[in-house]
Formats: sequence, C-alpha cells, structure tokens
Amino acid sequence: MKRHLFFVGGWLSLALGAVGAVLPLLPTVPFVILAAFCFARSSPRLEAWLVTHPRFGQHIVAWRENGAISRRGKVAALLAFAFSILMALLFAPWPWKLVPVAAALIGGSWIWTRPEA
Repeated sequence: MKRHLFFVGGWLSLALGAVGAVLPLLPTVPFVILAAFCFARSSPRLEAWLVTHPRFGQHIVAWRENGAISRRGKVAALLAFAFSILMALLFAPWPWKLVPVAAALIGGSWIWTRPEA
C-alpha cells in the first residue's frame, strides 16, 4: 500500500513539475526532486529515468549529494518571490499583502543559504 502511495505521489509531483515548466511562478525542479524521492520508494525504473534525465538529472544528483541548488535556480526562485510580492502589494488587501513577504523572507533565506551546485 505504501509503495502505491509513493508511486501516485511521484506522478503527481512530476505532473506539477510539468505544469511548472509552463507557468512562470510554479517551480519545476523541486517537484521533479520530490518525484525522484517518491519513485525511489516505488519504481526504481522511473527513478533511474529521472536521475539520468539530461535536463533534471543534474539537479536531483546535486540535491541528493550536497543539498545544493544552482545559482540560476536560486535567482529564479528569488525573482518569483519578488513578483509575488509585487502582485500582492498591488492587488491583495491588508494584511494579506504581508503573506508573500513572509514567505520570501523565510523561503528565500533558506534557498539562498543552500550550497551551490
């Protein structure tokens, strides 16, 4: 049963990563890393496919080995945080304007302190 849940979770994560490849504010690589984690517990064949994938494999390996994020990934995440803050400042009512600011401070500082791949 647990293996089936990881399998479904892997496919859901991969689907969200695919959507993130098209939508600018939804990240791709974190969902692909999560999919690899789930497939490692449910489908070694799919995990191997992701780890050797020419576009995403290097990110998965860097995360697994060092908890590392590429400089480009860090900059993209911080730009997405900045865009979210701008949209909230323009369109969200008070105090909801502060939610993306808090997320950016917490998430952005965590992302920036990870080692670089």
